[in-house]
Amino acid sequence: MKRFLLLPAMAFALCLNTQAQENTDVNKFRQLGTELPDANNYRTASGAPGHDYWQQQADYDMKITLDDANQRVYGEETVTYTNNSPDELRYIWMQLDQNKRDLDSDSYKIQGSTIDDRESIKNVMEMEPWFDGGFKMDYVQDASGKDLPHVINKTMMRIDLPNVLKSGGKYTFKIKWWYNINDRMKLGGRSGYEYFEEEDNYLYTIAQFFPRMVVYADNEGWQHKQFLGGGEFTLNFGNYKVAITVPSDHIVASTGVLQNPKEVLTAEQRRRYEKAKTADSPVMIVTEEEARENEKEKASGTKTWVFAAENVRDFGFATSRKFIWDAMGVQVGDKRPMAMSYYPKEGNPLWEQYSTKAVAQTLETYSKHTIDYPYPVAISVHTKWIGMEYPMICFNGGRPEADGTYSERTKYGMISVIIHEVGHNFFPMIINSDERQWTWMDEGLNTFCQYLTEKEWDRNYPVRRGSARNITDYMGGDKSNIVPIMTNSETLKQFGNNAYGKPATALNILRETVMGRELFDYAFKEYSRRWAFRHPAPADLFRTMEDASGVDLDWFWRGWFYTTDHCDIAMTDVKWMQMDTKDPQVEAAFRKEADANAPADIAKLRDKDGIPQTRLEGDPSIHDYYTQRDIYSVNTLDKQEYEEFLASLTDEEKEFIKGGKNFYQITFENQGGLVMPLILEFAYADGTSEIRRIPAEIWQRNNEEVTKVFVTDKEAVQISLDPMLETADCDVSDNYWPARPTPTRFEIFKEKEGGRRGGGGENPMQREQRNKEAEGK
Repeated sequence: MKRFLLLPAMAFALCLNTQAQENTDVNKFRQLGTELPDANNYRTASGAPGHDYWQQQADYDMKITLDDANQRVYGEETVTYTNNSPDELRYIWMQLDQNKRDLDSDSYKIQGSTIDDRESIKNVMEMEPWFDGGFKMDYVQDASGKDLPHVINKTMMRIDLPNVLKSGGKYTFKIKWWYNINDRMKLGGRSGYEYFEEEDNYLYTIAQFFPRMVVYADNEGWQHKQFLGGGEFTLNFGNYKVAITVPSDHIVASTGVLQNPKEVLTAEQRRRYEKAKTADSPVMIVTEEEARENEKEKASGTKTWVFAAENVRDFGFATSRKFIWDAMGVQVGDKRPMAMSYYPKEGNPLWEQYSTKAVAQTLETYSKHTIDYPYPVAISVHTKWIGMEYPMICFNGGRPEADGTYSERTKYGMISVIIHEVGHNFFPMIINSDERQWTWMDEGLNTFCQYLTEKEWDRNYPVRRGSARNITDYMGGDKSNIVPIMTNSETLKQFGNNAYGKPATALNILRETVMGRELFDYAFKEYSRRWAFRHPAPADLFRTMEDASGVDLDWFWRGWFYTTDHCDIAMTDVKWMQMDTKDPQVEAAFRKEADANAPADIAKLRDKDGIPQTRLEGDPSIHDYYTQRDIYSVNTLDKQEYEEFLASLTDEEKEFIKGGKNFYQITFENQGGLVMPLILEFAYADGTSEIRRIPAEIWQRNNEEVTKVFVTDKEAVQISLDPMLETADCDVSDNYWPARPTPTRFEIFKEKEGGRRGGGGENPMQREQRNKEAEGK
């Protein structure tokens, strides 16, 4: 600690202004101007839909047949397309996403591949496509049955209209097709089947199974980017009526509401279904015992399940004779949608205990932070390991061991994927962003809400993404393997971190650190309200969050979404000072104590023996005033000058000087490039502490280095920067004064014969069972 002199007010002001020199090389606070599209009548500068906003509508009437013997889907659809745009359309585009599995698909051609000295036969066989899963088109016709000219361009199809479709007009046409269903366990994919060899049964999760209308929008025109497998789907809202014909012993889960329960469900199943609507815990509609009986023999007949869905952007279904089915009602605002789960016996005990309750929790939490869930049902369907979403239905992994035990990772992984995929009902099924272009707009926002939901499920939930401390390894990693969030879906690197983890973390930091919960929650809910059942773009989110909160966030969007900068702020210098009180007695005592506590001079210590006597010690004649005075003494003149100084002060200034304030001048260096707020914890000598929060705008004048003085009443023994790890600072080793080490752990293991690590492959539940057996012996 050192003393500083008090200066006149003018001089003090000049000292404060020494940092007001703007670094104009890179201004991280410049407004997002050219990066955002101009506002217009369709999309306003406030982030809201404009008074001329429009979007197209596509309605579907489909008849689908699932061929369980040959694993095929056969389909016929009648599509009614409404042109709500101000434009005349001479052709329309459709998505043929199943053509990703065509033998000539670009998705195979653009994948890099290598051969090592030793390769598995599976990898070698998959270097060239062998499964033909593309659409086989029987016809494309107008409503009267006349063939329509059309061109298939890989995963897109252009239909040339016989007449111009004018603004406000409708056009109806028909398509018939079929395709081979992929074995999802061997070929992967968002949909497909799983084969259970022991019983010779199949579990089908079917999606992207029909030609779908491409979105024509005010800001993109036709969104006909090819489907290569990364960027997902951009879809129109519409109404669906779908008749699904399956083996008569199958249970079908689907988007929409079942229209013919008397034709496909038993009286007992219908009774249980009605009971589930008002139940607060899951009611078994098809029990495990009934499902086990059902899967033993294959029925020869078929049943047709008819579903209807209003104002949805897509459609999916699942079907199997293996399904157990449970459901319950969930109160959301003034509605009570049903939460449902469909799963085979292989999913128990996990699925019966957790799935439907996880669906219910998702609806409750998401509705609180966005809009009330508007659909009548939300369904979770069991698969072995995928997670994929469609309106009102999703396919989720998480399977216990054959003995019914499971690891903690499996349990929480299952709950998390259910929350995440059910949450996709909100992003993008309702707040309908362009997934093909911007993966983060649905995955990132959804992962953020997933984080909120997991915390409401369990205070100690092992959250994977959303917390600032969990993103630092990625953001501070190799920049050659990182791209900005604002990157097209097909060219992303580190897909999960970029599109899920980083945007979710950014929103959490906005909520907890930059804006505060009250402002953030209102603005985020307003964004959801504005863009529910519409097509938002990134600028609509950015602008709405600012418009509804009154917080300028351009610096935040720029840093987090448009760059690969990371947060690494260092405290490079800390000076502890107190005011020179001008009181000669106080200052003399201060100097005397400081000198007494100063480190010893090694030369002086050794000179006691090396120099027996100095010239001054041996010759009194060379002494004078300076060698004989008491440097700590206070004389009358010192006291008079102090009295004159006191007389010049106001009472308020006298009290301030007496207060014994501590002044900590701290220099911060922005080493990672990302400007962020400064959060400091002062730990005091008396055992108390306090947090000081400085907005990110402190970096406005100089993006690279700032210095600020903090005034405290108490002496600080520790100052910590970002003490709760809320800014995603990638290197906290320079965040402490005095410096302190940050310990880490490393794992030790013993090599087994053959170079394998020691330790078994059992999960903790299996180990506990063995332990009980050992104790019983």
